[in-house]
Amino acid sequence: MSEQASWERAWPAALALFLALAAAPTAVFALLALLGELRPAIALLSWALCSLVAIAFALLLGRDIVVMTRLVRSLRTAPESLPVERHLLVPGMGDLGAEAMRLIHAERLLRSRHIASAAEDKALVERLPDPLLKLDGDGGILWRNDSAITAFGAETAALLRHPDIRAALGEALAAGTPVRREIVLAAPVTRDLEVTMIPVGAPVYMLVSDRTRERALEKMRADFVANSSHELRTPLASLIGFIETLRGPAADDTEAQQRFLGIMAEQAARMQRVIGDLLSLSKIEISEHSPPKEMLHLPSLLERIVAGLEPMVKAQQTKLTIMVPPELPAIPADADQLTQVFTNLLDNALKYGKTGGEIKLSANMAQDTRFPAGGIVVMVEDNGAGIAREHLPRLTERFYRVDKGRSRVIGGTGLGLAIVKHAVNRHRGRLLIDSEPGKGTIFTVWLPGPSR
Repeated sequence: MSEQASWERAWPAALALFLALAAAPTAVFALLALLGELRPAIALLSWALCSLVAIAFALLLGRDIVVMTRLVRSLRTAPESLPVERHLLVPGMGDLGAEAMRLIHAERLLRSRHIASAAEDKALVERLPDPLLKLDGDGGILWRNDSAITAFGAETAALLRHPDIRAALGEALAAGTPVRREIVLAAPVTRDLEVTMIPVGAPVYMLVSDRTRERALEKMRADFVANSSHELRTPLASLIGFIETLRGPAADDTEAQQRFLGIMAEQAARMQRVIGDLLSLSKIEISEHSPPKEMLHLPSLLERIVAGLEPMVKAQQTKLTIMVPPELPAIPADADQLTQVFTNLLDNALKYGKTGGEIKLSANMAQDTRFPAGGIVVMVEDNGAGIAREHLPRLTERFYRVDKGRSRVIGGTGLGLAIVKHAVNRHRGRLLIDSEPGKGTIFTVWLPGPSR
């Protein structure tokens, strides 16, 4: 703004000040003149001098008021990205402008530090390994970090509707103190969660710690002891019995020794298979809460599995028909676990099917209404003896056998289908078993595609 413009802006304020300052002397000099205390000429001269002083003072003060007004307006409208000096270096500013610039610089520095600190805090919260959600008083989501999105995704709404979480939210709001709860989510797989509600005024922060792996390890240890002691008791007792016999009555009987050593080798191999399957099952259960993310070309995997079973197929004189199109899309999967799944299913079909029978292995995009679209359906079908319907619901239980004697004779551990079920669950897939005595059995595995 030019010097002339500054004076033009100062005139209204100066005039108002002049009128206020000149009113009192004018009244005094007029009264003195009327009373004869002052001669009119002297009163007029005195009034003129006072008026000149008032005018000068009013103009100076009015200009200061204009400068102050411009200063306030500059501070209010100055963009953050531009230097303060471009807005405050105006005529008449003097020390006031310098002090204002110092204060503005200090305020901007403080604000920039606050913004940087807030950004660091947000980045830290975003990188927390545990899910963190900010909720309103009704349980609505105001904000959540990346871990919460990854851990729960579309299931977040269902999580917040859990009765225990709703109760913990209400208790935290009422008490104004943190509330901790342990909850179990049953679907799509069992997950053990520790939830802490932290009220901060009206919003509440919900911190979720996944204890599934810890609980699974505890359960694995307990189950391993129980299952291994149950299944290993018989072969171990058999081994002890044969050892005592070899050390006693059969100590000099070469023929008996050879026969007993053969049986002992079979029992030891059986214990080895049971322990191996128990360890495989435990490993799958530990990771069951976390679906695989690596992409896998399923036709190539099935081709390798079939190649590995070829000697057994020839020994059984079984016709194995494979209908797996190579153009099937890749899916998120654990190659080792799916190898166990389809090896177990094909191995069962060979062991429990009839000699000279037929096995069909097929894979296609899901078109059956029983499964969501977009996934892949793999079917293993045999024409063996089949399974009675009352056994079907329990086939995937640990150590459940339809024919215990036959299962042990052919080397079954009773854990194969349990491994299949838990591996399919980890992939967020589905396992269906259809069977009819005398006609055979169909195992159907649906695995979700990459978009699910």
